[in-house]
Amino acid sequence: MLLNKFFKITDIQQAEKYTVSIEMNPAHEVYKGHFPGNPIAPGVCLTQMVKETVEFITKKNLTMVTGDNLKFTAILNPEVNPTVTMILGIKTKDNGDLQADSVVSAETTTFFSIKASYKEN
Repeated sequence: MLLNKFFKITDIQQAEKYTVSIEMNPAHEVYKGHFPGNPIAPGVCLTQMVKETVEFITKKNLTMVTGDNLKFTAILNPEVNPTVTMILGIKTKDNGDLQADSVVSAETTTFFSIKASYKEN
């Protein structure tokens, strides 16, 4: 569980998609190894951050079924960008799984994007 440890949700606005304000934790233990003196948010943590945000919004315990179009387009250093914005679309598929597409960015820099599907546990 990374929520409230690696990152914290500070605000959620809902329109056609969710706009989620996120505060990164540059003191999280993962940065001791990734990398000392130059913290970089690991891709697996960004992927998990999206999953946990979908869980938080839907109030469901989920398992990722597929992850397509994962794009790591810039390095996210939580000391340089302590706050980021996640634009998140969530749809229910015909089989009941959730489809989510997400972009994590700050100002004009996009760090990560993913299209994933999740099933409820």
